[in-house]
Amino acid sequence: MRPSTERWAELALHPVRIRILGAVAGARRTPSDLAGLLPDVPQATLYRHIATLAKAGLLDVVEERKVGGATERVYALPEGAVTPTAESLASASPEEHARYFTAFVSSLLSEFSRYLAREHIDLVADGVGYQQLVLHLNDEEFVRFAQGFGELVRPLLANEPGENRSPRLLATILLPLTKG
Repeated sequence: MRPSTERWAELALHPVRIRILGAVAGARRTPSDLAGLLPDVPQATLYRHIATLAKAGLLDVVEERKVGGATERVYALPEGAVTPTAESLASASPEEHARYFTAFVSSLLSEFSRYLAREHIDLVADGVGYQQLVLHLNDEEFVRFAQGFGELVRPLLANEPGENRSPRLLATILLPLTKG
């Protein structure tokens, strides 16, 4: 059972939980894996948020295995992912959308602050960028753009962490602008 839009927002739109869900997306992860991917999150905090997400059905336990005398759980995103459905977004109030967008932007600010806190930053070498562009598109052009972008990104979502791969955050926002 999928949580209601309000419950989803309450549970998932938390900076640490957003990072956990992002780390699990497209992969199967143990709490130990997540601790390695999110080293700045205290272990007790990480485990508490994992438990909260699992209890709410936003993470599934896909495997349990014995490691020493303990049971290690392996987590994955549930079938159908953890985002609100198109129907629940369509029925969300403007206030709910404001909360969702605030959480989204807050998570971006948090990630960028974490980047800026590194000992050495080099925006060019690290591939960091941010900009705003205005695209003048009719409805057909917009649909082609969205489909092409999806086709470009979709295969990359299956990439697993690897020796030569660095995790990179891609965030998109598309808004119609007021004419004039």
